[in-house]
Amino acid sequence: MRRRTNEQWLTELRGPDPDEALADLYDLLVGGLKAALGGLADANIEDFAQEALLKITRNLDSFRGESRFTTWAKKIAMNVALTELKRSRWRDVSLQDLLDRRAATGRGMEDPQPTTEQVALQNMVRAELRDIIDEDLTARQREAIVAVILEGMPIAEVATRMGTNQNALYKLLHDARKKLKRRMEAAGLPPQEVLAAFESG
Repeated sequence: MRRRTNEQWLTELRGPDPDEALADLYDLLVGGLKAALGGLADANIEDFAQEALLKITRNLDSFRGESRFTTWAKKIAMNVALTELKRSRWRDVSLQDLLDRRAATGRGMEDPQPTTEQVALQNMVRAELRDIIDEDLTARQREAIVAVILEGMPIAEVATRMGTNQNALYKLLHDARKKLKRRMEAAGLPPQEVLAAFESG
């Protein structure tokens, strides 16, 4: 699949011969859903992608260009998938079944196990963060974020290995965090939503 700018996606999808762009977008949605959902909904991924493709092409005018077109499209696909997973999860469950299930297992009001939807959302957030880190940060910012934030290496140790001092590393991390926050918000992933995705219950 060839890379396209936001404008190229919109032009080709609206054009007289959108088949190649539609096929590429479909493949991108299937790949994104497989990464986000893992094995949680393998049988339905192509259906989710097809439904999302219809929704995207009907709503091209609502794309405001605040993120990459592909990020916007993947988010729509993820919303389609999560909505359908929630529906199917509760389709044949009565309220009495829920009460009986809780009584039988002795669980309280909160279940600490993440739901299928939470796991899928966590996977989507992780994939989006990986893309942002890989594409938007400088090599040194990426090294610092991975070492300090993701791996928990002490600042002093990272500074030594990067051949800098702690103050310069703090500044590098501060700039990287600001850039990540802006890109996450532009991708439709406000930090509070990212944090909520990893809360259990």
